[in-house]
Amino acid sequence: MYDWANSAFATTIMASVLPAYYSRVAAGDLTPATASSYWGYTNTIAMLTVAVLSPILGAIADYKQAKLKFLASFAFIGILATVMLFSIQRGDWLQASLYYIVGRIGFSSTVVFYDSLLPHISTSKNIDRVSTLGYALGYVGGGLLLALNLAMIVSPHSFYISDSLLATRWCFVTVALWWALFSLPLFIYVKEPHTHVSRPSENINVIKAGFKRIRSTFDQIKQFKQAFRLLIAYWLYNDGIGTIIVMAVIFGSEVGIGDKDLLGAVLLVQFVGIPFTFLFGRLAEKISAKKAIYVGLLVYTGIAVLGLFMRRPIHFWILAVMISTVQGGTQALSRSLFGLLIPKNRSAEFFGFYDVSEKFSGIIGPALFGVVGQLTGSSRLSILALIVFFIGGLLILKDVDLAAGIQAAAQAEKQE
Repeated sequence: MYDWANSAFATTIMASVLPAYYSRVAAGDLTPATASSYWGYTNTIAMLTVAVLSPILGAIADYKQAKLKFLASFAFIGILATVMLFSIQRGDWLQASLYYIVGRIGFSSTVVFYDSLLPHISTSKNIDRVSTLGYALGYVGGGLLLALNLAMIVSPHSFYISDSLLATRWCFVTVALWWALFSLPLFIYVKEPHTHVSRPSENINVIKAGFKRIRSTFDQIKQFKQAFRLLIAYWLYNDGIGTIIVMAVIFGSEVGIGDKDLLGAVLLVQFVGIPFTFLFGRLAEKISAKKAIYVGLLVYTGIAVLGLFMRRPIHFWILAVMISTVQGGTQALSRSLFGLLIPKNRSAEFFGFYDVSEKFSGIIGPALFGVVGQLTGSSRLSILALIVFFIGGLLILKDVDLAAGIQAAAQAEKQE
């Protein structure tokens, strides 16, 4: 249900409504290419901040056994920043960027602690199914609210709102309410997992403890070299996936595609993605999770090539359908695959590094998108450049030895 809750931020704030509003209103006094570039830089700053914080927070959460407390704290920060987006009007691009950065930090930080719960509430036999189910529920939750938001924008008078711009601002408030309300089942029904973590002193400074745990992880990383190799692969290919997610709508806006087509196509991704996420779970059972991810990365490579030629709304819709077939499954299987390669009693710490890889995916890709857009006056070549991330990640993933990684994680857990 937390996937259901926080996916509202991912769909409405990160991927669709806010990027379009940012391009046409908040940054409406700038050129379209400049607005796209600034949006790319905004995502880069947010993810760079989270990338630095994630491993420290994960290590402290393990040490203090406070995964749920950290999750709640950062969810509150993200929800509050999302509400503040209601105040954004024409020309307020800097203010919009600042609120988005804080909200994205809150959103992304919660994922560290949320993902770290996965090995504790599942087994090696059902972890793929549990992970893909979470992503599927995320599609449903994010899609339902996005459908409501699209209806608010298209027909504001039906919701007793004076115009579409004001309705768009109210959409940001609905995201905050949705995120808060549907997070409650997690905090009510899931208990803090208790694992053995050595503590040299109960009075030790938790920040120092966090840094010590990080150093310890780096010292022992050779023991988990398969997990580390998977992280490098994920860092590369998710850089491309993450860039497509946050830049697609603002790129479509730049080339002249209307808001109804942009938001409608993103909504399509949410609902078409549901069955395909489950199918990816089944595909993993048939051909292995690694090979299923290969399929997803090859499809993404095709998307990057076709994006270079996007001109009309129908092109955007076609690419949206292609994305919906692979997005949830590729990310869900990556998460569960990593969960098999790490010791459970250090899950928050290791998922901190995993999520750092994800956050770095939000640094280089959007930054590249912004730089190329400013240098060429168009973002089309930025789309093509994403091929490097997909192919590079696939080649590194190919060398991950799952059997050796699972064995190393099991041995480390017994020795801890």
